[in-house]
Amino acid sequence: MTFGQHITTERDTAVEQPAGLRARKKQRTRDALLRVALELFTTRGYEQTTVDEIADAVEVSQRTFFRYFASKEEVAFAVVDMVEDRFFEALSHRPASEGPFEAMRNAVTSAWNTIGEAIEAVVPVDLHMRAYQMIESTPALLAAHLRRSAELEEGIARLIADREGLDVDADPRPRVAVAAFAGVMRVTGRLWGQGQDPSVEALGELTEAYLDHLGPALAETWRKPVRDRSSRSA
Repeated sequence: MTFGQHITTERDTAVEQPAGLRARKKQRTRDALLRVALELFTTRGYEQTTVDEIADAVEVSQRTFFRYFASKEEVAFAVVDMVEDRFFEALSHRPASEGPFEAMRNAVTSAWNTIGEAIEAVVPVDLHMRAYQMIESTPALLAAHLRRSAELEEGIARLIADREGLDVDADPRPRVAVAAFAGVMRVTGRLWGQGQDPSVEALGELTEAYLDHLGPALAETWRKPVRDRSSRSA
């Protein structure tokens, strides 16, 4: 390396370092706004909490809040969005040899390996659990949750269709498969939110247990056969 190259490298490093510090400061501010917002939502109520109160608790302006989140709804769903993005990313990288249900299940189970740490890096898992309960019990957020879930399911159905080389608008199977899978995920998420164990491990175990029953529930006859009356009276 020449002297001139050394000077350039040092100058570049000097420029990059403040940029890195600024990025970390922005991330800390965003995380603080998110944690405070979820705490206020879960203790005081979503409708009762204002953006000004969230900003004041973090000692920033309302304008700063809107640099990071477009609305209260966006901050309420920030961690949920992160979890769903992890699943979508994992699904997009599943091998083509896996069938649709196998790929979705493996995407979920592989995501559990990192999602706990990802949540904890932003908010405590028990706060995420309480926020999930809050979403389920707040009419405005529940309606938004259903709308956002429908959009996510459509994206997953199109991804599955692409994997299988199908036209999602001509072949109903991708949407049907995703609807069944997403139904299990909603049920387990709600049951986890109502439970006593806030850990991601508990959610993972519950999800896998319910997914084990997905195939049999769709394929088998549940009603036990009725014994012939003549054989019972014999």
